[in-house]
Amino acid sequence: MIKKGLKVRVLTGKDKKKEGEVIEIDRSNNRAKVKEINMVKKHVKTTKEKKGGILTKESFIHLSNLKLIDEKIKKKVEAKK
Repeated sequence: MIKKGLKVRVLTGKDKKKEGEVIEIDRSNNRAKVKEINMVKKHVKTTKEKKGGILTKESFIHLSNLKLIDEKIKKKVEAKK
């Protein structure tokens, strides 16, 4: 099971074969955000509090496109089987 803070590898898409750490998980939509993976540009309007511009941030990836590579967790899963 993929959880926040674990290392994963991307299986498909523009960031194929890249590795990163899970930042956030959206269980209802089966998606996860991975650090420095699937970067998208977002245009933000200027407000009184924040300066506007083009921000680059991570977007969600479907869990089926991720593979767990954290060694500690793999060993525990294999031991249970």
